[in-house]
Amino acid sequence: MLWMDVSHHEMEEMDKMQSIPDLERCLCSVLGLHLPEPKRGVLLELYVQTVLFGRECSFKKVQTSALLSIIKSIHEANVETPLNNIEQCVEYGMDLLLCHSVRRPPFGINIFSFEEVGCILKYIHNSYVRHYKLYKYIFTKQVKLDLSLTYSDQDEPTESNPSATEVDNLMEKETKATESSPPNEEAEGAELG
Repeated sequence: MLWMDVSHHEMEEMDKMQSIPDLERCLCSVLGLHLPEPKRGVLLELYVQTVLFGRECSFKKVQTSALLSIIKSIHEANVETPLNNIEQCVEYGMDLLLCHSVRRPPFGINIFSFEEVGCILKYIHNSYVRHYKLYKYIFTKQVKLDLSLTYSDQDEPTESNPSATEVDNLMEKETKATESSPPNEEAEGAELG
């Protein structure tokens, strides 16, 4: 992630920017954010806040560049699927931070100290993970399910196989017939005896 998305020269240009609109224009050209609104605005806000966090923590240019690339990678992992993948994104972010906090050539370089990693994890949780569903909603395509059911084994209603409405009609007739006829106690007694 070292100088992957933002070069040393581009970081020097960003450090000169003091106003938010200037920083947004610089980030937009550096990261190639040519997206429609609101996607563009949401990503710019995320990246501007990341640069401001780097300034607040007095990060070096290499650290801010790596942090921007890590945030960008976490975001890309998040929006590649419409499914809930928050655990995988957090784990991926922690793996990237680990690779940039421990010197293990060629897989890891020591850019961040352990204290800085703790601050970065807290920042990622508060700025990205907490708003995970917002990013997921804005940046992933909506999946719509169009479901229609067709029963292929259903028989046609015949005389021996009456339809449901015919059965309902017969049940109503029988119920009305039993309610309208008075009970015949003698007939019932004769049948029992």
